[in-house]
Amino acid sequence: MSLSLRATTASVAQRVGRYLRRHPFSVGLSLLLVITGLVFGTLWSRHAPLIGASPLAFGRERHWWTPLTALLVPNSTGGLLLALLLALTLLAYAERLMGTLRVALAFVVTGVTGVLLGIGIQAVAWSWGQVWARIDSRGTVTDPSIGILGAILAGSAFAPALYRRRIRLIGLSLLVTFTLYGGDADSVYRLIAALAGLLLGVILTSGRARPAWYRSSYRETRTLIAAMVAVTGLGPLIVLLTGVGIGPLAPVIAGLRGIDISGITDACARNNASDHCVAGVTTAVATGTGVVLMSLMPLLLSLVAAWGLRSGRRAAWFLAIGVNAVMALLTGLSVVAHSLKEPTDVAEIDRQFPGFSVLAILIPVGMCVLLALTHRRFAVVASRRSVRRFVLIVGIAFVVLVGVDVALVLSAAPSTSFWGALGGTLRRFVPTGIGHPGSRTTLTGLPRAVHRDIGALFWLIFAASMLLLLRGRSGRSADDIERFRTQLRETDGGTLGFMGTWEGNEHWFTKDGRGAVAYRVVNDIAIAVGDPVCTPGDAQHTVRGFLDFCDANAWTPVFYSTHEDFAPIFHALGWKSISVAEETVVPLDRFELTGKVWTKVRQPYNRGQRDGLTTLWITWEQLPAGLVAQLDALSEQWIAEKALPEMRFTLGGMDELKDPDVALLLAIGPEGELQAVTSWMPVWREGELIGRTLDFMRRADGAMPGVMEFAIASAALHMKEQGLEVMSLSGAPLAQTVEVPEGADPDTITRLLGWLSRVLEPAYGFASLLRYKGKFNPEHHPMHLFYADNGQLPAIGLAIGRAYLPNASPAEYVALARSLAG
Repeated sequence: MSLSLRATTASVAQRVGRYLRRHPFSVGLSLLLVITGLVFGTLWSRHAPLIGASPLAFGRERHWWTPLTALLVPNSTGGLLLALLLALTLLAYAERLMGTLRVALAFVVTGVTGVLLGIGIQAVAWSWGQVWARIDSRGTVTDPSIGILGAILAGSAFAPALYRRRIRLIGLSLLVTFTLYGGDADSVYRLIAALAGLLLGVILTSGRARPAWYRSSYRETRTLIAAMVAVTGLGPLIVLLTGVGIGPLAPVIAGLRGIDISGITDACARNNASDHCVAGVTTAVATGTGVVLMSLMPLLLSLVAAWGLRSGRRAAWFLAIGVNAVMALLTGLSVVAHSLKEPTDVAEIDRQFPGFSVLAILIPVGMCVLLALTHRRFAVVASRRSVRRFVLIVGIAFVVLVGVDVALVLSAAPSTSFWGALGGTLRRFVPTGIGHPGSRTTLTGLPRAVHRDIGALFWLIFAASMLLLLRGRSGRSADDIERFRTQLRETDGGTLGFMGTWEGNEHWFTKDGRGAVAYRVVNDIAIAVGDPVCTPGDAQHTVRGFLDFCDANAWTPVFYSTHEDFAPIFHALGWKSISVAEETVVPLDRFELTGKVWTKVRQPYNRGQRDGLTTLWITWEQLPAGLVAQLDALSEQWIAEKALPEMRFTLGGMDELKDPDVALLLAIGPEGELQAVTSWMPVWREGELIGRTLDFMRRADGAMPGVMEFAIASAALHMKEQGLEVMSLSGAPLAQTVEVPEGADPDTITRLLGWLSRVLEPAYGFASLLRYKGKFNPEHHPMHLFYADNGQLPAIGLAIGRAYLPNASPAEYVALARSLAG
């Protein structure tokens, strides 16, 4: 066994051992569930005599132990996998927060409470004739997730505010969804246990100090409402896929389908396939896939709306209002239709509705009211171009599909009037609860399929177009670019502020015009580039204003490559920071080429002068055509030799050289050949040019050794003659001493950034670049990533990665992977 393999095995064993020591209850419970599932045979047979809980087992048969044993035996293989997943992740997290004894207590207390109260509610509902209680009373419940979920919700009280909200919001939303739509006893028991866990958590944390919140976020409101809208979308989908539909919102499914196929089939089986049953099933099947697809359309649109609501989109708000209004209408029509039916062999299905009909209608109506009350939270409006595109696509699709279907109907039945054909076609665009699939047709093959599914096809196009509309965002304004450049000149943007003028950035300004921030949005992460552009006295106001702006647009704000001077402002907000780069700054008043410390710069500078190299300080507009051609060729050659994705974002390219405020320093050989080029961005402070920042560096093949030192030294001497104060050699990403964010695992963060630095070094040489810049005896200024929460780091990392490599091709990624491996 090689040393590397042994080291890897030892590291894995150490991590597993540490996990086992920190989570003894979660691991022990997982092993117990596997054993009991095998011993009692519930992994392949749901029935578990004397183990499961139910009103009959606990009440009539006096199996008093079942509320506890029901928590220790999985009911199926799927149930075991779910319990293991919850136990080894969220329950383990709760165990770290609460301690082993408390989490074990929470598991037993909340689980037994959920089962006992659930049995009581089921018994009462059974006496009232509710279908879900009567059906599930015939069997027993064995479900470890009842106690696990209760313990997780209890542990959420010990979690930080952000994770506490997430666990409760997502957990309770899913539990309520399964209860309202599925309606089985397991779902009811789980929901009760979760509520008991919330109460137990409050009791266990009584007297503990709660951390103060900086402000109430629009994002939390939007997330909550989006989750509630998703409940009305996911619920029917759960019912359709699992076949369980005895919850209080099951009428929605009937309203959307028009015909409950599964319910009719069950009734037929119980009643020996009477004529009513056969007719019902025949009608349902004859409608084809159109009915099923149309039943899914409101559900799909609910999910699309929820996705947009989370981002504060006004179009998603209108869509959610419309979907919930239609669902309320369909549910009402379904309830009325069932109440008017004469008794038939499928009357057993109708027994699902009484008692919950009003609730089933009020929930989507309540969602409409809630959306109306919170409409100000959804103010992100799509650009006019995106709206026009949406209207055009949907309008053309509707006209074309209606025209095609009318033509098909008239060709198959020439005696049908145009208006009759049009009416039948339009009815296919609404669920069968309102419309009717129409009469039988003589169409066959593809025309029949198009005629049958024409409505579903339109709504699929509508949903896809809505997604495009919700993703659309207006481009940056030329006026904003010039305004930002003026702000840079008149206030203070730091040594890296000019990067905010680059393509891809957008700009935000304070209302009083005294501050600005350059940013770009990637995956809903608003990455502010460099320092806020403002005077020192306006920094706090500018930062807070930008955070509020991002909150209103449902973006997660971060400040990237921001100097340490702003750390007190962010730390006062409770934010965290990681040092992501190190800027090297040379004060020009002490730059000189004498003395031992300057030997590594003085020698190449003197050699360049001896070899006849000259320099040219110039802007792109002033460049002669011959030098422009050489510069283009030099840059293209450099990129071709690298064969790697060219990084952007805070690393400028050829396009950034063309800015009139950017100065170029060219090193030209004795034969007029271009040997090296550097670009220097301006650094302004309150209307005065005080320095320059190095950005672009390229050297030609065959250039004099040390030509870059010659070029940079020449630029420094030129700036010093101009009376400038500082020369920044810019930053070296990931090449710095890592600072560990408060509350994070120092080993994890250090290993992560250290690993990234080592892995990317062969490809991009960031650490080598930092050592190279050390020749100029600079001051080292750490640059930070400021962010709100450690849980955001994975998303932030992906967003920053995409910002650096937005247009890399598959071939370039392959080349990068080879460089990293080699």
